[in-house]
Amino acid sequence: MARILVVEDDGATAEAIAHELRAHGHDVTVAETGEAALAAAQEATLDALTLDRLLPDMDGLALLARLRATGVQAPVLMVSALGDVDQRIAGLRAGGDDYLIKPFAPSELAVRIEVLLRRTQQSVETLLQVGSIQLDLLRREARVRGTPVRLLQMEFKLLEFLMRNAGVTVSRRVLFEQVWNYHFDPGANLINVHVARLRRKLELPDVPSAIATVKGEGYRFDAV
Repeated sequence: MARILVVEDDGATAEAIAHELRAHGHDVTVAETGEAALAAAQEATLDALTLDRLLPDMDGLALLARLRATGVQAPVLMVSALGDVDQRIAGLRAGGDDYLIKPFAPSELAVRIEVLLRRTQQSVETLLQVGSIQLDLLRREARVRGTPVRLLQMEFKLLEFLMRNAGVTVSRRVLFEQVWNYHFDPGANLINVHVARLRRKLELPDVPSAIATVKGEGYRFDAV
């Protein structure tokens, strides 16, 4: 059970989110304003938050900055009708960990929260495993069904990022920023080349590739 704060000023949306998360066994508190959210965050240690961008008393990005400044490190799922690329980037750069566009299915929100909770748990571990693929972060070793796989530095970094976000579609822009630390597309098919090499090294007989291309969106790492 995780302690989750839902920051949402629309009563119907807040109730739908809270109901779905409680159905998954989580302890949920709802805050309808930024100030109420700040107060709730100080009363208990949170495991995750969902945060609406448009609140009656402050912008969600301003609230997120204040939460981080007060020491709240729990993962944050931004929830907003502001869905263009620039708005999503702004939310992630402000400290959000994921971004979900309204309208959405409550079940998808619950899955995204579970992914964020798993990622938080994995961040303190030295061994990542998704399906038959394993990464030893201390030894910098990769294994597929127990067989060692030699990876170059950037291939290892790319695989680690994809595994930490398993099941989530990651855009090319996010990969450039988080893996290569580029805030622009350098061209030359940089990502395509690295993904193709990584796929070949992770290939398993008669098993689909662990790295799926999501047309027009990016890449997703799946357990195989």
